Amino acid sequence: MLILVDNRSGEELPEAAYQALAEFVLTSEGAAEESELSVSLIDVREMHALNLAYRGIDAPTDVLAFENDWPLLGDVIICPEVAREHARDFSSDFASEMELMLTHGILHLCGYDHESDASAEAMEAREAELLQTWKTHKEML
Repeated sequence: MLILVDNRSGEELPEAAYQALAEFVLTSEGAAEESELSVSLIDVREMHALNLAYRGIDAPTDVLAFENDWPLLGDVIICPEVAREHARDFSSDFASEMELMLTHGILHLCGYDHESDASAEAMEAREAELLQTWKTHKEML
């Protein structure tokens, strides 16, 4: 698997840890060994522009996912600044919120969505399962 992490956020972040989590999620979802994924960490201004251009929403968001053709699964784009705000809003910590956003974005590329209550519940359950397994995996390292 080829996983590229591009940090343009202006923050010092654990890119290697995000790469390891992305590989774990993709492997858990049965992605082909030839799969490629791009993860971009961007600032709030760039995320605002992308969200407006691609979703018509005039505000930044925490994560966007763009599918591509195989073997390039797609791009996951995360705004750490918005993730940090959400962590505060949901009484979470920043590291956990970033892991959730990365997992969420990858699951979108693997076919999950939250367009209906049932699909949202399935996606949230899979996120929770993956992140709990990841937490256990990290503790064993």
